[in-house]
Amino acid sequence: MNDIAFLLNGAPVQLSGESPTRTLLDWLRESKGLTGTKEGCNEGDCGACSVMVTDDHGSHALNSCILFLPQLHGKSVRTVEGMSGPKGEMHPVQQAMVDLHGSQCGFCTPGFIVSMAVAHKNGARDHDDQLAGNLCRCTGYAPIVRAAKAAAAKPVPEWISDIPTATGKTAAPYAPGSSDELAAWYMAHPDATLIAGATDVGLWVTKELRPLPEVAFLYACKDLQQIEPVKGGLRVGAGVTIASLREAVAERHPSLAELLRRFASEQVRGAATIGGNIANGSPIGDAPPALIAMGATLHLRQGDTRRDMPLEDFFLEYRKQDRKPGEFVEAVTIPDNVPGLACYKLSKRFDQDISAVCGCFNLTLSGSKIRSARIAFGGMAGTPKRATAVEAALTGKEWAETTIAAALPAFAKDFTPMSDMRASADYRLRSAQNMLVRYFHERSGVSVSVLEVSP
Repeated sequence: MNDIAFLLNGAPVQLSGESPTRTLLDWLRESKGLTGTKEGCNEGDCGACSVMVTDDHGSHALNSCILFLPQLHGKSVRTVEGMSGPKGEMHPVQQAMVDLHGSQCGFCTPGFIVSMAVAHKNGARDHDDQLAGNLCRCTGYAPIVRAAKAAAAKPVPEWISDIPTATGKTAAPYAPGSSDELAAWYMAHPDATLIAGATDVGLWVTKELRPLPEVAFLYACKDLQQIEPVKGGLRVGAGVTIASLREAVAERHPSLAELLRRFASEQVRGAATIGGNIANGSPIGDAPPALIAMGATLHLRQGDTRRDMPLEDFFLEYRKQDRKPGEFVEAVTIPDNVPGLACYKLSKRFDQDISAVCGCFNLTLSGSKIRSARIAFGGMAGTPKRATAVEAALTGKEWAETTIAAALPAFAKDFTPMSDMRASADYRLRSAQNMLVRYFHERSGVSVSVLEVSP
């Protein structure tokens, strides 16, 4: 394959002949002897493998266990070994962890140090969110968060300010330089796997040991990484990360932004893309229910042919989408005017967990009447799905608790959920019904936050 060039702890690295699906974690430990980066879950959940990756979008903590080597081309990587200075000076977060007793067994500590250093560099003070993707079972989070707070005001060390490597364009097939190149190549290789953030595809390799004979990496398709205002909304390129999307919609759609805050972890949000979240067709993927409830439009491309569709029409059945050979998700347009949107995620853990049920509601009121309703769920069927029977039971009715109660039986017409390790079918159905009740109370001014306790 083509050469890969990047900085590793400040030093230039040039690789050739590596498998395109070799993970950074394996290469660091096996080829470079940098064993501070740990292998824990090997699926992007525990954060023990966290590294700092810097590119033209800034610095992010990413999971090296599901990060393939070609994704690093032209970027800068720092492992925990590169957090201290050239003369052994400790990074402020390292010193704070020592001073405040933030480590016991030490297995998780390198990942914590990296995540804390990235947050420190970026000036992030939401420490609970920043560290939600790093698991500790010894020390507990209190001294670690105290260390993050103690280091926050310290200056960023000079040695951390890496400038990504200047490289020439990496040619197709592995890294097309634009969506036009991608469209032409994918038409000729329709069975290939497209890799953007690899937060899903990475597990195919690390957990399923699945061979991927043909792949294309999309990091060089900058035109797929744009968010552009269009008439009535935002056109979001398929390569936009969940982290970037969350930032872009925070003011327009705070409920969607809050849902995205609970999308996996900081490490995953910095790599996962909205296009990948849609295209993988997960019945649970948290973004599609929200986008469907908002009335989002999906944009697909096959060669020079483009087509648009309501997002809900893309999902046909479990893991099957309306996508032709050689066709890929190019963008999604999110409407601007969705004041009635509310999204609720139900999971066993508040942070970094897969939804048992994700419900998104968008009701438009006209006086005391419900003029229109768009309601969508994840985790209730083989695909993200609209609750059309519930919508019909609400539309045109009075905005009243009696109307909500009368609509609840319609959930059984829309959904026949399954039982699995996350929830039973009965629990899912009752939870979905209760989310509608919650929505009514929230729209009526009652506090419904699960993070607040009311007398």
